[in-house]
Parts: sequence; structure tokens; C-alpha cells
Amino acid sequence: MTDELSILGIECFAHHGVFDHERRDGQVFRIDLTLAVDTAPAAASDDLRDTVDYGSLVDQVVAAVTRDPVDLIETLAQRIADTCLLDPRVEWVRVTVHKPDAPIEATFADVQLTITRRREVAGTGDRTGKAEGPA
Repeated sequence: MTDELSILGIECFAHHGVFDHERRDGQVFRIDLTLAVDTAPAAASDDLRDTVDYGSLVDQVVAAVTRDPVDLIETLAQRIADTCLLDPRVEWVRVTVHKPDAPIEATFADVQLTITRRREVAGTGDRTGKAEGPA
């Protein structure tokens, strides 16, 4: 059985983008996460050690977003997914990166990219970075 834990609207200020002004001035990025996690052990024990500590995970995601600028939100989304999959209890992760202040010469509400990445399954040759939908 797989449950889903979602953390929505993680706000980070970072310097990602193709253009010099994006790298120089920075902008707000918002991150949404959905993690596939078996929550039964934590429900039975009522112990934080038996589940994904989403407070610590958010700290790790913020650190991943705010370090080392990259050109593309595709690269950033993969970095975030890799960070989430470091916890062996996470089977897959869906990451949405919102870039509401993207440099577009038209009125728009948001630019967002959503990726889903699955944990590598031993012996199958599947890579963590392989795009797959939820189970």
C-alpha cells in the first residue's frame, strides 16, 4: 500500500534562469511535492522516526533550490526530485516547480513544470531519473 504526502507552496527565492537579469536579481520559485510513502508504520507507532519528516525535507528542498543557479526549471525539478528520493521510504515523488515571474512578454498567471520520478528498483536497471507516473 502506498499513501501520498503532499507539501504545497514551498516558497524560495533563488537565482535560476537563462537570462543575466534572472541570475543577478533572482526571483520567487514555489515548489509543490507529492511523495509516495507507506504511512502505516508511523500510524502504528505514532513515532516521527517511522515516517518522512516533512519539516526536515522542506529544509533540504529549500537548500537544493537556493544553491548553485541553473538555467532551466527542468534541471531544478530533477535536483529537487533527487533530494526527495534520498529517503529510502519515498517510492516516487511528483515535483512541480512554479516560476510565476518568468520573463514572458505577455500577461500570464504562472509557469509550472511537473515531473514524476521513481526510486531505482534493485536489479531492474530503472534509474531514479526515469520519468514514470505513480504506481
